[in-house]
Amino acid sequence: MSAPSGAPIPSAPPSYEETTGINVNYPHPYPVPEPGQKPDGKGMNPPPYMGQPIPANNPVTVQTVYVQQPVVFYDRPVQMCCPSCNQMIVTRLSYDSGALTWLSCGGLCLVGCIAGCCLIPFCIDALKDVDHTCPKCGALIGSYKRL
Repeated sequence: MSAPSGAPIPSAPPSYEETTGINVNYPHPYPVPEPGQKPDGKGMNPPPYMGQPIPANNPVTVQTVYVQQPVVFYDRPVQMCCPSCNQMIVTRLSYDSGALTWLSCGGLCLVGCIAGCCLIPFCIDALKDVDHTCPKCGALIGSYKRL
């Protein structure tokens, strides 16, 4: 393709500095390697930043935090570290009547076990809720609800 007469074709596109308006004659913010010096960065220090003071060498305190995985409680004793007394324990179980116990009693009443047989679920630990307590400090650690 030929250019229309009178309009010269530029030999190269403008440089980045020319298009963004950066003054190429302004001194560089970082030192430019002098002739004979390798531009690998050794021996060149960047200018100090004037916005913030230089941090002092303060001692760093490191704190180790142990995160215990959440314990899932069932109807069996659990070996764990008590959050109250920080001792390794095996939980003590205690059984309390819960929703499953009362529903079983009501179900037996509906079936016709009215003469006291409907109270049998209150004697069966497998139908009760379970509370886990610490044997050393007596703190309630967790519960297992059947329903």
